[in-house]
Amino acid sequence: MSRSRRDPGTLPALAPTGLRVVALGGLGEIGRNMTVFEHAGKLLIVDCGVLFPEEHQPGIDVILPDFTSIRDRLDDVVAVVLTHGHEDHIGGVPYLLRERRDIPVIGSKLTLAFIEAKLKEHKITPVTEQVAEGDELRLGPFDLEFLAVNHSIPDALAVAIRTAAGLVLHTGDFKMDQFPLDQRITDLRGFARLGEEGVDLFLTDSTNADVPGFTTSEGELTPAIDTVFRTAPKRVIVSSFASHVHRIQQVLDAAHEHGRKVAFVGRSMVRNMGIARDLGYLRVPKGLVVDMKVLEKLPADQVCLICTGSQGEPMAALSRMANRDHVIRISEGDTVLLASSLIPGNENAIYRIINEFTKIGANVVHKGNAKVHVSGHASAGELVYCYNLVKPRNVMPVHGEWRHLRANADLAIRTGVHPNGVVIAEDGSVVDLVDGRVSITGKVPAGNVYVDGSTVGGATEASLKDRRTLAEEGVITVVAIVDANTGQLAEAPDFLARGFVHEAESFDAAVPLIERELARAAADGVKDAAQLESLIAKAVSNWANRSHRRTPMIIPVVIDA
Repeated sequence: MSRSRRDPGTLPALAPTGLRVVALGGLGEIGRNMTVFEHAGKLLIVDCGVLFPEEHQPGIDVILPDFTSIRDRLDDVVAVVLTHGHEDHIGGVPYLLRERRDIPVIGSKLTLAFIEAKLKEHKITPVTEQVAEGDELRLGPFDLEFLAVNHSIPDALAVAIRTAAGLVLHTGDFKMDQFPLDQRITDLRGFARLGEEGVDLFLTDSTNADVPGFTTSEGELTPAIDTVFRTAPKRVIVSSFASHVHRIQQVLDAAHEHGRKVAFVGRSMVRNMGIARDLGYLRVPKGLVVDMKVLEKLPADQVCLICTGSQGEPMAALSRMANRDHVIRISEGDTVLLASSLIPGNENAIYRIINEFTKIGANVVHKGNAKVHVSGHASAGELVYCYNLVKPRNVMPVHGEWRHLRANADLAIRTGVHPNGVVIAEDGSVVDLVDGRVSITGKVPAGNVYVDGSTVGGATEASLKDRRTLAEEGVITVVAIVDANTGQLAEAPDFLARGFVHEAESFDAAVPLIERELARAAADGVKDAAQLESLIAKAVSNWANRSHRRTPMIIPVVIDA
């Protein structure tokens, strides 16, 4: 089994008959999915998504893939192929198209509708081409074939990529629900047909690779959702992903069955469900969805709200309701239904929301206490089934944290794939397929690119560390008036503290330490203000650590007397 261990450096030339595969996101994480395929001097990109920030990344909106390795080759990009419309697969497209606006965007009907609406907000009119399962498309040296896969959003596609180097099958996100709500099952016959042709490299969804058995069918959630609507004494507030059309359909059906009117809350929810309804992916009974003003006049037991914020995002509707910072106020007796999974890293934010609603007196129904969500990803039994159908020569697990990638790799080996043909790569690993064999040949930059408001890439790990320090340790500003000739303090320094708990006289003990450092500096002939500020910062930092066991940010200001 190959694993990524090479350091960034000069990449070896790709063999003329070879195919290079570089994941710029999605490996070792849930999100930011982006894979670049290179052959005959051209690049094909599959997906370009975002990763949502965790608590240790304060102030960050989303995290993008690093485009550094392809930035000077954007003219070689023949297209961006989108497997489906989830944010972790399409959210980075606007930022990529900022760098070259005419890159063709290929995707299914619903996927393109979602990305076009998103790009409109960025004032970008894309070049698009719509495809469906069964379609074939020639893009430079890449021959593409699209296959239907079942996922938690309609119109998801797998893509087969044929080149002179061999045949690659990329599943995208998928599962094998045999009773899907839209009757659109994963094309296992197509997978088997490609297996007969000979799949040289199989890129497979790893998210549930460590979960035994088969993923539960979406249809099995209907009884639990129906129970919520049948027994809720007052309003029902449902939170879900703004792109989870299937789940919203189940909620709409239950609301209609039990005589409740529905309103969508949250910009992305309103936008996406409007698109899904207009395109026929969401069936909305006449008169079911109404304006909020109409809903406010109805009795509580006739009301259903569907909102965003299922992952505890601070600015989403559900979090604002929990913080009592939203026009919709959750009341005692309301029922809050969290119809989504927990994305790793978001657990604390979600549990905080559950606790806040419970404290108010609402009944919170979630995956932990009711069968109200199933995953959109294949479990181990389904992955093994696919390996036995496809019989790939080489496997590269994608879309998952390290434990998921490793579990998927082990499944591949157990089904007969040679260990040398299984590659566990990380973001930025360069995987070459040459003469039917895969190997890791190098590494390219693939760090986090942070979007902070309207700034892309401005925030760094260092600035995030500063933010965490400010949040956790506080800040002390030290204003020192120093005689440049003697190096002595002209008067006692001023200490301005924020977020640093201290007694009024606490800083008195720090003054002698500052004086000592300034005396040493004067003896050494150091008069530069920047150097003096550095010495003062060091002295105060050491004092805070010894005296208070804290490491606040120190901002020294030296004024020449």
